[in-house]
Amino acid sequence: MSTDDESFHPLGDEWEGELETMLDDTEYDSQLGMDMARDAMRVTKGELSEADFHEKYHEDVMEEFGEDERPTKEAYEAAQEEAKGTFSRMVDKFDGDGDETRRETMKKMGVGAAAVGLGAFGTVSDGPEHSMAEGPRQESTEEHDTQWGMTIDLERCDGCLSCMTACTEENDLDQGVNWMYVMAWEDETHHGQEGSEYDVYTDFNMGSDFNMLVRPCQHCTDAPCEKVCPTTARHTRDKDGLVLTDYDVCIGCRYCQVACPYGVNYFQWDEPDVAYEDIDGLENPDNPDQITHAEYDHAERWVDSRAPRGTMSKCTMCPSMQDGKQGEEKVGTSACESACPPNAIQFGNVNDEKSDPSQHREHPVKSRAIVHLTNGTESSKSAPSADDIDSALSEGDDLQTAIEQIEGLTVDILAVMKAIDIVSEGTEPSDEENNSILSAEQDVLAAVEAFQQYVDLTSESALDELGLGDGSEQQAQFRLEQYTGNPSSFHLLEDIGTNPNITYLGQQPGPEAHQVDGPTAYEDVDLLDKRQEDLDEGTVGHIDGVSL
Repeated sequence: MSTDDESFHPLGDEWEGELETMLDDTEYDSQLGMDMARDAMRVTKGELSEADFHEKYHEDVMEEFGEDERPTKEAYEAAQEEAKGTFSRMVDKFDGDGDETRRETMKKMGVGAAAVGLGAFGTVSDGPEHSMAEGPRQESTEEHDTQWGMTIDLERCDGCLSCMTACTEENDLDQGVNWMYVMAWEDETHHGQEGSEYDVYTDFNMGSDFNMLVRPCQHCTDAPCEKVCPTTARHTRDKDGLVLTDYDVCIGCRYCQVACPYGVNYFQWDEPDVAYEDIDGLENPDNPDQITHAEYDHAERWVDSRAPRGTMSKCTMCPSMQDGKQGEEKVGTSACESACPPNAIQFGNVNDEKSDPSQHREHPVKSRAIVHLTNGTESSKSAPSADDIDSALSEGDDLQTAIEQIEGLTVDILAVMKAIDIVSEGTEPSDEENNSILSAEQDVLAAVEAFQQYVDLTSESALDELGLGDGSEQQAQFRLEQYTGNPSSFHLLEDIGTNPNITYLGQQPGPEAHQVDGPTAYEDVDLLDKRQEDLDEGTVGHIDGVSL
């Protein structure tokens, strides 16, 4: 897909044209949606202030929607004082008996059904009783230290699609409503990994033989999709930075879909396949009074699981887990991360330097080696524990004899373990969630210490046999790079200024990148991509002015 000077959308003029056609099918002002999306991206780039953006479109938004609750800094502060949601004020204008459905109320307000097509004008399920009577709740302005996000190692991804399947099951999504995409790609310089620099690696499982990209919502710190929402349905939670959609408040105008640079928003055309009362995990069997999914969120906003008809949805990063509604052990985890066999996804608090995504981002070579040695899958060769070493070795063992005494241990594995020991900063895991990489590092260090009680790994001969040169940090780092590579890190569309909270390790698609068939077809795992022909050029991202 090529771009031209007239296109404002990072995914190019074809994608922009599709979005405009999509808006033409709604009851809302298409040109207003396109103009607001263009300027929302100007705001994230620093070309337009929040205040000027709000003022520029305030009258038009008021005329189109009857209210303007866009959460710019100025408008958001005012809304905090008022502490009353958009829709509750709108509903107050009508003297109904309280039994009207959400869609009937919107029709009276002149905002109508969300979009033309697939019976969108039909009756919608009401969902929880509080849905419209109470309206959206405002978040506090208190600053928090938590920002959930991910570091995804694309070169560990094997393209199995387990993450997509887990997301679909966790959120009861319809087929084709994929909140994340896993895709293979090629460009003029990258045609898979065969015959590339990866051949020098001694043991590292590089995942598939394809260049991969995993694309969930980026949960941007400065999200343009939020800036264009007239009702505060699309909002960022203060307490943890998740960008969410309040299904009770969303009117389906689809402006967020146009303003998203990444193409990750979905409109729920039909009644969902899973009825509201059948949402998986809606009630906690151990505590029937505790709602774990839909009716649960901070201030009781419905933001999790599949969307009701006529509203927008996208990846949520499993807020019911982050809020402890599924048990404290799941705080700091996500369905996609837990389901990933090669541990390609590291989820956690990206503001915590000890968290898995931060360690993976800041120390990719060391953390890659740790993940590989402690992953516990058949494709990984695991490091022995300190107890394994103590039970296997005796005083007087030489290096080769000691290695042979421990099942599964090789010179390469021991060399990587010692290299981790050399480059380790000795950072201990904290009590926060998702510090598994640092915890595993402590296990490796303990194993090295145990081994060194029997064999001196700092001797010249031992270092030479392990390929660690003079035992310096530089030599240890080089040895780790031989084992795992030295991946680059990048963000998708970094120049847009949205500050995405997904970091990638591995190959970044080039300007001519295009999607190719991957190692696992969607239909092989009962997934469906209803819009593959439209999305295969527009779902990956924009690299150097051209989209993949």
